[in-house]
Amino acid sequence: MKAFRGPKVWLWRWRRNPLRRRADVLEAWVVLAAWLLTVLVGVSAGLAAARSVEQGLARERAAWQPSVARVVARAPGRSASEASGERVWAQVRWAGADGSVHTGQARVAPGSAAGSPVTVWTDPRGHLVSRPATVSEATFRAALMGGLVGLSAAAVPFVGGLALRGRLERRRMDDWDAEWARLGPQGGRMTW
Repeated sequence: MKAFRGPKVWLWRWRRNPLRRRADVLEAWVVLAAWLLTVLVGVSAGLAAARSVEQGLARERAAWQPSVARVVARAPGRSASEASGERVWAQVRWAGADGSVHTGQARVAPGSAAGSPVTVWTDPRGHLVSRPATVSEATFRAALMGGLVGLSAAAVPFVGGLALRGRLERRRMDDWDAEWARLGPQGGRMTW
C-alpha cells in the first residue's frame, strides 16, 4: 500500500498544487483547528480543575483542627497492640471551640476504656470530619483530577474534529462518485 501512495509529504494541503481541491484545504484547517482547540481546552480545563482542588484542600487544612475527644463507653473488641492499626467505631464526646459539647462516632482502638482520649478532626462548627489531606496528598489529588478533567475536556473538540473530518471525507467520496459517473469510462471501455 505504501508503494501505491507514494512518499509522505508534510503539509501537502497547504502547498501550491494543481490537484489540490478546496475540500483538502478545508480539511487541513479543520484538523489544525481541532488540534489547537484540543490542546487549549484540555490544558486550560486541567489547570483550572487542579487549581480548584488544590485551593479547596488547602482551605480544609487551614479550617479543620484536631480536638481531643473522650470515649463515652468501652469500645467493642479486645485490646490489641497499637502496632496492628486495627480500629473500631465507638461513641466519643468532645468540646467545640465555642465550648459546646458534641458527640459522634469515631474510630478508636479495640477495647478502649471509657474516658480514653482520642484525637478527632473537627470543622469550624465543631462537626466531625476526616483528617485533612497533607500537602503531598493534595498535590497528588489535584494533579490526578486536573489530568482527568483535562483529558475529558480535550475529548470534546477532538471528537468534534473527527466527526467533521469524517463528514468532509464522505462528501469528498460522494463528489468523486458523481464525477466518475459523469466522466467515467467513456466509450464502454475501461483500461487498467
